[in-house]
Amino acid sequence: MRVLGIDPGLAITGWSIVDFDENGQPHAVDYGAILTEKGLSVSQRLEEIHTDMREILEKYNPDICGIETLLFYNNAKTAIVVGEARGVILLAIEESNLPIHEFTPLQVKSSISGYGKADKKQVQENVKMICRLEEIPKPDDVADAIAIAIACFDRQRMDNLVN
Repeated sequence: MRVLGIDPGLAITGWSIVDFDENGQPHAVDYGAILTEKGLSVSQRLEEIHTDMREILEKYNPDICGIETLLFYNNAKTAIVVGEARGVILLAIEESNLPIHEFTPLQVKSSISGYGKADKKQVQENVKMICRLEEIPKPDDVADAIAIAIACFDRQRMDNLVN
């Protein structure tokens, strides 16, 4: 199964493509970040995110997608632009007819570390270990996107056991 994991943001959107073998072992096929420039208008940045996401979807043809939910932000302006970024990402995924699963940070941390309040460093180290990577992917949003892909696979596997 090929899973697309996404950690959405306006300045940085982390993404990952993770394949899982028949034993559930993950293999990070590719990962990276969609970076948008501060000098551009919000609408230009959103268009760039949408276009890049469409290219990722077309290139890798994932089976399913996991994306982090917008839960809580201290700054309302930040919450709005992250929500807008999520919107264009969700649109691109929907245009590709791809099943979408949304995850809270607590759900992702629980899946990766077994503890919903694990710190960022622990999640990053676990991603590195689970995927047998040489180093922790940077920026942090990319490691988070890999963790989201793993959480998505775990959810899919559990759903299949229940059904």
